Amino acid sequence: MAARVMTWWTFFQISINERLVYRGDFMLGTLMRFLPTLTQIFLWWAIYDVISTNMAQGNENPNGEIAGYRYGDMVAYYLLVIVSRAFSSMPGLTRGIADQIRSGEVKKFLIQPVDMLGCLLTQRVAHKLVYYLIATLPFALVFWICRSFFVDGWPPIDVMVVFVTSLLLSFLLGFFLEACIGLVGFWFLEVTSLGFIYMLLNFLLSGHMFPLELLPGSIGAFVNFLPFKYLAYFPAAVFLGKIRGTEMYIGLAVEIAWTLFFIVLARVLWHRGVKRYSGFGG
Repeated sequence: MAARVMTWWTFFQISINERLVYRGDFMLGTLMRFLPTLTQIFLWWAIYDVISTNMAQGNENPNGEIAGYRYGDMVAYYLLVIVSRAFSSMPGLTRGIADQIRSGEVKKFLIQPVDMLGCLLTQRVAHKLVYYLIATLPFALVFWICRSFFVDGWPPIDVMVVFVTSLLLSFLLGFFLEACIGLVGFWFLEVTSLGFIYMLLNFLLSGHMFPLELLPGSIGAFVNFLPFKYLAYFPAAVFLGKIRGTEMYIGLAVEIAWTLFFIVLARVLWHRGVKRYSGFGG
């Protein structure tokens, strides 16, 4: 056990050092990440401006809300979604795993006492830690500039605990979900199409584009059943108080269940994939 812990600690230290050396662009990259959100903010500003005009004329929607979101809530939601996505996004993970299987590089994990999933997870933890170490300043700057949109201020301590926990779980969920897609490479050597489909579904169904409350009846119920909403929507909605009380804790329990499901599925895919692996590549 001690030897295994030392192995993971060594991997972790190496990964931290590598990212500190070549990822000095994190700070600028984080600021650039907020720029596409400006388009959405201006779009919603135009929509709410029309609502305000209708209100002034005594027409419908006297509260100036859309699906329970005021304009300030909508802007705050998009900012929080960027935080959620920074935890759950795993760029290059699916393709990296599939490429290692196709090229034969995966053999190193079969002949050395190192677990591939554990190694990749350690590297991603290091990646995220370095990212937030460097990106804290631009995140703080943007949220300070936009502080007026968070009209209700900081949520209660119990909500903050659920919010932070959901972010950490979204990291694990995003990692193992994408790892599962990559591990399909044991059966299909090319998984680019599967990765693209996942990216598209994730973008549409995670709440990245819009709050899921905007989805109609049965469609919204179906999307809420899927794991995608825990990658972006759920943490943001918890912070803003759109999900509260018992519903908040039930949602957290479901997120834990989805995370455990994909952890187990990744292990099953790995063990079954190794049994049928034919040593492709050089």
